[in-house]
Parts: sequence; structure tokens; C-alpha cells
Amino acid sequence: MVPAAAALPRDAFAFLQGPKPNSTFAGVQIGLNVPYNYGTRTMPVDDVIAKTTQLNVSAVELRSQPIELLMGVPTSVLEPGRDKAAQQKAKEDLRAWRLKANPAGASAARRKFDDAGIKIDVVKFDGMYDFSDPELDYAFGLAKAAGAHAISTELEVEGSKRVGQFADKHNLMVGYHGHTKTPGSMFEQAFSFAKHNGANLDIGHYVAGNLGNPVEFIRQHHDRITHIHVKDRKKGSNGVDGENVPFGQGDTPIKECLRLIRDNTWPIQATIEFEYKVPEGSDRMAEMAKCVQYCKDALLS
Repeated sequence: MVPAAAALPRDAFAFLQGPKPNSTFAGVQIGLNVPYNYGTRTMPVDDVIAKTTQLNVSAVELRSQPIELLMGVPTSVLEPGRDKAAQQKAKEDLRAWRLKANPAGASAARRKFDDAGIKIDVVKFDGMYDFSDPELDYAFGLAKAAGAHAISTELEVEGSKRVGQFADKHNLMVGYHGHTKTPGSMFEQAFSFAKHNGANLDIGHYVAGNLGNPVEFIRQHHDRITHIHVKDRKKGSNGVDGENVPFGQGDTPIKECLRLIRDNTWPIQATIEFEYKVPEGSDRMAEMAKCVQYCKDALLS
């Protein structure tokens, strides 16, 4: 079998000798949600690093799957297909694997990213509300070993009570991710449950769902925001969510949000989450480079 990395361009690993990537502009760290932005959840760590380096990005929100692949979890457990019975078995197998694994093994992923000049700022886990207590301890231990300052997961208000207890226990923030039906009041409820409950505010979703001005949410709750997701969407109307569009073509105040973080020197990573349709004649990598450049221009002007 040909290794996945072999499909990459010959110069994809130039970061091993060349200059380190740098996507901090005017003091604001621009990052990427990976490997989600690359169209998958289970890309090997080396491939994630190669693609991220090609985009000259020096920080990421990294899903747990690449880390656990490096630690030895079978790919079949992470990619069970659409069969519900297979999915349930994979879920049980993953839990069993995690409870035998040493979360400190994530330090191997940290070393690889550090060597490439990329910071693992946040680790994202799926399905945390179904985790057993030992599995939650494992997740927080893995995130710490990876060098992350926070975990991210989708927001379920009631579930955030229990997850928040573990966040406080491990002294590590959880940035809950909201969608177009997640008003600020839901984040505030989660904040009330635990000191380390925070927000991964998606400024595009917030606008698309007509939930208010994300600039004001960031201003009010900056001390609880682990990172923001940056995308451009049209404002929703008549109960219909606004569409995803290329940066600069929607109603999301991307520039205003970035400049607010810049002007107040808040340690909030601006994480690009790529979700708009790739225009004809282009590709994901080219479009993400445009997104990074858009953010850079906004911060340096």
C-alpha cells in the first residue's frame, strides 16, 4: 500500500528544512480547523502538518482523530461507515481502546507539530457527552499532552454541566461550539455551570442564524472565549439560515471581530473553518490561502 503522504507534492515536507510558518498578524493568531478544512477527520498527522505548512499557518484546532491514529488506534474504529450497527460497535471499540491507552502518548503529536513550527492550540472531541468518567479524564489528559490550552466540542447545555466539572478538575478550558440555533444565552448558561466552561464562537453561524452581532458577544465574553471560528455567511431571514460565501461576500463582520481582538490584545485564536463551496476552477487549498490572506489584510490595515 502506498503511504498517504506519498500522494502529496514532493516539496510538501519542505518545512523540515525551510523557515517555520507564521500566521500571527498584528498579534492575532490565525489558525485552521484541521483536518476538517481538508475534507476529512482521519488524516495522518504528517499530512496535516504538510498541508498546514503549505498554507503558512502556525496554529491549529486539531481533531482528536489524527492524534489517536498516531497513538495506534485502528483506522477502522474511526471510519466505521454508515451502517448503524458498525457505528455502534466502533464507538464501543474506541472507548475500550481509549481506556487502555496512555493519553500522554499525545506528546508525540505535539513534538511533530512543534518541530514544524505549528501550535496545537485546541483539541476537538466528538460526542463528549456520551463519554464515561474515565474517558473524560483521558480526553483532558490527551489535550494537555498535546499542548493545547483548551478542548472544543459541540454545545449541549445540560451536558456542559458534567463536562464542566471535568474541565474544572483538570484546569483546562472547554470551548463549546455553537451553530445557527445557539443564541448567546445558551453559552451563558454553560458559563454558569463551571469556571472552565467557555465558548468557541462561530461568528458566521451567529450571523447566519440572526442571533445578533458577534462583535458584541466577543466584547462581553472575551475572557470565556477559547477561540472563534471565522467564516463568512449571509444573514438569515424568515427562519432560513444564511448561506456560506467566500470571505468578504457575506454579512459576517470578520474584519471588525479580528480588529477587536487585535486592539485589545486578547489571546483568542481566530480559527478559519472552511465551509463555502469551492468556486469552479479553484480548489480547497487555494481558497484557504485566500481566507488567510483576507484575515491578514484585515489585521494589518
